[in-house]
Amino acid sequence: MVGASTAPTALDVTSPGAPPPAADDPEPGPEREGRWTRLTRPWRTASRGERILAATVGGLLLVELVVALLAEPNNFDSQTYHLPKVEHWVLQGGLEFWPTAIHRQVTIPPGAEYLLLHLRLLTDGDRLYNLVQWGAGVLCLLVAARITAQLGGGRRAQLLTAFVLATTPMVVLQATSTQTDLVVAAWVACAATLALDGLQRRTGLGTLLGLGAATGLTAVTKTSGLIGVGPLLVLWGLAQLRLARRPQTPQSTPTGAAGTAAARRVPAVRTVGASLLILLVAATVVGPFLARVTVEFGHPLGPPRLRESIPMERHDPASILVNVLRIGHTAFDTPLAPLRHAAATAIVEGAEAIGVDPQDREITFGREIFPEPAWYPDEDRVAFPLAGSLALLGAVFALARPGRISPTRAGSLRAYAAVLVTTVLLHTAMIKWQPWGNRLLLYALVMAAPLAGVWLDAVFRRRAAAAGARPRRSIAVLTAVAVLATSALAGVLAVSYGFPRRLVGTGSVFTTAEWDTRFLRRPEWTDEFRWAAEAVRASGARRIGLVEQNDNWEYPWWLLLRDADGRPPELVALQSVLPERPPAEPSSVDAIVCTGPEAACTRLVPAGWRVEYRDYVGYALPPGR
Repeated sequence: MVGASTAPTALDVTSPGAPPPAADDPEPGPEREGRWTRLTRPWRTASRGERILAATVGGLLLVELVVALLAEPNNFDSQTYHLPKVEHWVLQGGLEFWPTAIHRQVTIPPGAEYLLLHLRLLTDGDRLYNLVQWGAGVLCLLVAARITAQLGGGRRAQLLTAFVLATTPMVVLQATSTQTDLVVAAWVACAATLALDGLQRRTGLGTLLGLGAATGLTAVTKTSGLIGVGPLLVLWGLAQLRLARRPQTPQSTPTGAAGTAAARRVPAVRTVGASLLILLVAATVVGPFLARVTVEFGHPLGPPRLRESIPMERHDPASILVNVLRIGHTAFDTPLAPLRHAAATAIVEGAEAIGVDPQDREITFGREIFPEPAWYPDEDRVAFPLAGSLALLGAVFALARPGRISPTRAGSLRAYAAVLVTTVLLHTAMIKWQPWGNRLLLYALVMAAPLAGVWLDAVFRRRAAAAGARPRRSIAVLTAVAVLATSALAGVLAVSYGFPRRLVGTGSVFTTAEWDTRFLRRPEWTDEFRWAAEAVRASGARRIGLVEQNDNWEYPWWLLLRDADGRPPELVALQSVLPERPPAEPSSVDAIVCTGPEAACTRLVPAGWRVEYRDYVGYALPPGR
């Protein structure tokens, strides 16, 4: 792991270290020493506990890679707007907006889809789409391990960090998905590690460019990630000012009052200039997208519908407190139904006691109702009680006793924990509660994992230093080992039985057909989509009108309506939520396909056309087709 020491450490202090070489072993040659020995030394010098941690992480990553390669994309949001977005870009040969009834296809930042677009153009399909999130998950593990090293953690602490993160069901499930939360978490983590570099030394040009790129990539992928990047940049700026104000050598210090005043101004000027460079690079990355949104809707954050649906609309202390409690309840949910019900009842009754409606639309997304079970391993909403609890404990001890956790980096540890706490408070004060809000917190969980790692390492380290000295320490170690074992079990169960991609059982990637996999979220729609697509293809239609609502599935049409040569159809919307981009005229298309209510479809069908409809899907053809 990054920054690891080769000194043997152990979860189990009785585990043997690296065996000494046999006396009759030949001395390795320089070439072998430079390649093979260097590669294998971490494993050879690792303790049994460290090897178990590393093997578990590596095994999960390998199994996730298999699932990512075998499973067709079947995430709900991807069917609605992530993947149709890519197809529209390919069809029109550019990133410009297009008429659509699904505003999220153009208003939600497209950073992750830019990566998917490259795979689409290279492979002419979506078979490798899941690798984007898998790769982002690997990056999250590596960067989180580096952050752990920056906070004073050795090899064991880095492995513990990676283990906690890799076994979190949300991470396991998203690593095989076409969602975007691991991608934004990876960019936030990159910003975090670069900002932490700035706590110990003055930042050079390369790091400044990296910070700007990480900030811009976060913004262009998911703007909620900026809630984490903002406090990190503040911490970086304060650290740079502190480093610049360190006493200089007498030879380099200007003399006189004027020289002293100038010396005091220089650090601030340099830091301001560096901050402006970071913002300039970030604006270069995200600016074109924000400009398109501003031109289209008159606001960089999109239409009022988007700006009011997710951000909190009330910011009084009582409303924020209720939102914090509800988000915490969903994030720490467990399969223990009595515990879930008791906690939810206490939150609801407590909210009413302080005059806040727990279902207030100004602090609750859409028409959702709190509480909502989140313990089941579903990629969109699964809770993280184990990883969250470890991170919470790590943050508490990092703030209260940083010297006991990281004697060499106590100041950095406390500062980083303060940034994390600030991030979580800002998130819960700015983002409404929603049933799938756990995935929106994934970037914060990745940020928090290093705190769990260094704290767990301190628990084992204190046990090794005073084995048997006090029973409570042994109890703490046994509890930590039990939590880690449970975490490993949760990760294995998530990759084995998680939804909507799993190794075994109904819906297994080994036994489920392609189209059944794609429709696992809504299996009842499989036959309807294929029925309508076959009829439209048989008619010879190439220019096809779309009738759909904001949360309907569009992506299946792009696949099912391809011709025999694999050429994608020309799909055009017959409705548009973009003020300056009118929809196509129904009379200009060869056929119409519809999802949602039949009445919404028939209103747009020209007179004399034949309409066929089932429950969710329908189509319309002109006379003679």
